[in-house]
Amino acid sequence: MFQKHILFLCIFTAWVLILTGCAGTTVQRLDATEEVALTDRWNATDSRMVSEEMINDMLSFPWISRWQSSNPRNPQPTVLVMGIRNRSHEHIAVDTFVNDLRRAMIRSGRVDFVAGGDTRSAIRDERLDQEFQATPETAAALAQETGANFALSGSIDSFVDQLDGRRVTSYQIDLTLIDMTTNREVWTGQKKIQKFQQKSRLRF
Repeated sequence: MFQKHILFLCIFTAWVLILTGCAGTTVQRLDATEEVALTDRWNATDSRMVSEEMINDMLSFPWISRWQSSNPRNPQPTVLVMGIRNRSHEHIAVDTFVNDLRRAMIRSGRVDFVAGGDTRSAIRDERLDQEFQATPETAAALAQETGANFALSGSIDSFVDQLDGRRVTSYQIDLTLIDMTTNREVWTGQKKIQKFQQKSRLRF
């Protein structure tokens, strides 16, 4: 009986090793614009879709036509992203979302984008270094920055509702555009996303 038990364990172990050896990892290249949603978490498609829709909405408001009428020689106002706060329940790559917002603004051809935050500080440090290290004809001039006419800021919030293996995750993105001279809010936008995830009953 004991020998049969040992033989069974040996056969079982060999079978597990065979299955493990046959199993492997496969990698498939995908189109970067194609959404592959493995979970209900915020992903690259959400970032790109929200940024494009919200910037299009921002540019449809009358603030930009008023600017163009008042500034015929400079019809493209400059926008600075002050910051996007992540107040959701998960880690979100806010820098990626800011880059998507910037790309959508630049692609529109109707506004200019100026760097802010750490990027602006790093550029200023480099410009100051050039003042002492580079030749006069190649050094970037000081105090020649393009000032921002408008500042964009906002937040990302999330809400989770779940019951019996079913979960609905809602994201709310709020953005506000402020006139840097008057502090007037010239545009406020909001976008909501809902994602439904259901676990297979076989896993319970």
